[in-house]
Amino acid sequence: MREDAQADDHRVVAVLALMAFLVPSIGVPSELILQDTLKSTLVVFASLGAALLLGTLRLRQPRPMRWHPVLWLPLLLALWALGSMGWSHTYLAGVEALRWLLFTLLLWLGLQVLQPERLDLLAQGVHWGAVVAALWAGLQFWVDLRVFPQAAMPGSTFSNRNFLAEYLVCCLPFSVWVAAHARGGTQVVLRCAATALVALVIVLTGTRSALLATTAMLPCLVVLLWRQRAALAWPLWSRAQQATALATLAAVFIGLGSLPGGNADMLQENPGRTALQRSAARVGMTVSAGTSASATSLNERFSMWQSNLRLIRAHPWSGVGAGAWEVEIPRFQPEGIEIEEDYYAHNEALQLLAEYGLAGWIFLLALLAYLLRSALRARSRPGAAPASWRSAALVSLLGLMVVSLAGFPWHLAGTGALFALSLAVLAATDHMDGIAAAPTTSAQSRGASPMPWKAATLIVALALAPATWLVHRAWASETRLVRAAQMAYQITLSGRADDPAWAPRKAEMLRLLKEGVDLHPHYRKLTSLVADDLLRWQDERNARWVLESLAASRPYVVVILAQLGRLHAQAGELPQAEAYLQRARALQPRGPAVLSLQFLILRKQGRTDDAAALARDMLGRGLGDADLLGQAYQLAIQRQDWPLAIDVLKQRIQRWPATALESWLRLAHIQSLPEVGDRAGAIQSYQAALQALPPQQRDMLRSQIPQPYRGRL
Repeated sequence: MREDAQADDHRVVAVLALMAFLVPSIGVPSELILQDTLKSTLVVFASLGAALLLGTLRLRQPRPMRWHPVLWLPLLLALWALGSMGWSHTYLAGVEALRWLLFTLLLWLGLQVLQPERLDLLAQGVHWGAVVAALWAGLQFWVDLRVFPQAAMPGSTFSNRNFLAEYLVCCLPFSVWVAAHARGGTQVVLRCAATALVALVIVLTGTRSALLATTAMLPCLVVLLWRQRAALAWPLWSRAQQATALATLAAVFIGLGSLPGGNADMLQENPGRTALQRSAARVGMTVSAGTSASATSLNERFSMWQSNLRLIRAHPWSGVGAGAWEVEIPRFQPEGIEIEEDYYAHNEALQLLAEYGLAGWIFLLALLAYLLRSALRARSRPGAAPASWRSAALVSLLGLMVVSLAGFPWHLAGTGALFALSLAVLAATDHMDGIAAAPTTSAQSRGASPMPWKAATLIVALALAPATWLVHRAWASETRLVRAAQMAYQITLSGRADDPAWAPRKAEMLRLLKEGVDLHPHYRKLTSLVADDLLRWQDERNARWVLESLAASRPYVVVILAQLGRLHAQAGELPQAEAYLQRARALQPRGPAVLSLQFLILRKQGRTDDAAALARDMLGRGLGDADLLGQAYQLAIQRQDWPLAIDVLKQRIQRWPATALESWLRLAHIQSLPEVGDRAGAIQSYQAALQALPPQQRDMLRSQIPQPYRGRL
């Protein structure tokens, strides 16, 4: 009977290990579905499938259902998120509730079935999944193998190298433990080589937070490998095997790390030609801020964190609601930032406190206390199997916490699942040590009631239908929106968006867009891309309804509000334009897009004196976008307000050098007018226009300059 129960638990762990292997190993070879959408689907159905399998097996052989206090932490956030649906962003709060309920399910599953003899199976799934993901990334760099669409190479099946690096960091301790459990010469070589590849690809990505996390983890791994040696296989290796292991680690890490890459795009973005050189160059850029891209990235993070702190101060107890960070953060951004800097805070702790308030504080403090307590337990019983695996899970969580300070790994399917599984290992080892509850005896098992398992199995079975419906809806919406965005980009790229030949393509694009928005009206990232293209085509009617759907979901994005106001003003609907102006002004009173909208409304109302005064004030403050400067120039020409026109042109030359030639010529023409009479200024402007051209083109321009000035040049 006991053997049957052990075999049942082994099947459930095998499902979890298979999930841990597949999530990082496979990806979508097209852009129609985002990589994390596929990974989320795998985690959802693997978790529900494992839970249904466990419930079915336990109904046959009931055993007491395990519980652990750590389960209250994700449950607390799930309940808070469900409550947020009533007063915050309903959809985003619902997504957060489902995320934390899935996290709880994974943690609960691990707690029920993990035992010392099955922890190795789970670790094997984590390890080999990481190895396959690392291999994809290595092939992208060394032989330019491009199977999966990439946002930032080498992203492997994750699309983004930062997501890949954060995941591999969390896997690395399990890979080390799998290697340390190797038995026999072949296993030693294979597992050590695979572990070195995982570490090398972390270095290859150049992700700063991942490199910092790895640096923090390595001393811990070395110390714990020694302290837990009684529970590991490596002390039993012969001297030859130990030497082989070290040689394999060095050969793979240094040997492959010194091979030049074959990916031209990656070599162009970083001066390093090998994996090790790329990492060194990345670290050097970070330390010295030697590139504008590196400095800009760091400044954007600091700016987001400062905005996040302002949000926390404004809502210290309730937060803004689960998932509502990206909705509310525009209200707390500095003056002049009119669009969200990102859709995540790039600091999981700060975002949690901003969204969950007091519940977030309880979660973080209780989690920290539990991890510290688990670390002390691992120290107190070195050499025992539970303490050994507890050590691996703790180092994995250490790496996760470090990368969480500058990213959003909790929100990603792979790292989120590893987070839950690592906590499950800790909770299960507590039960092994008799900490969380008294160990279950055979007598207790025989007398266990099947009712809790019947209820749990019924809940999971009922959850399968809505989970399938939600996943199908998400895939259908995302596919349509991606296809619409691709079509819109293709039309814009042609440079002939007004060509009637594009009419059928545009109609198909709009149909897909409408269907996608109807299925998922809150997909800010993709829908806004199509809106931008529609505005470029001057398709104001369709751009308006797309922007209105965005404003309904994200009501505090100044650029969206200002653009809607501009569309209404251009259509002569001034009351609606005024309403959007007031909403935008409440957020960014001196924002360039807001002032540009105000200027347009004043012109439409015929208040040209007020519009001209506003333009002068903005020019004096160095404010205003390209649209405003264009409108101000038109107004100046209309009113023959030459000082205003000259100021506008000088601002355009200074801020948009690409328009310098046209602006210098216009400026020279105005300066040469009799009523302006600035002949010296006109000569200087004509001379600057000539200098803006290549030498071989200057004679043609010179022939078009009026004779009185041509001879003075």
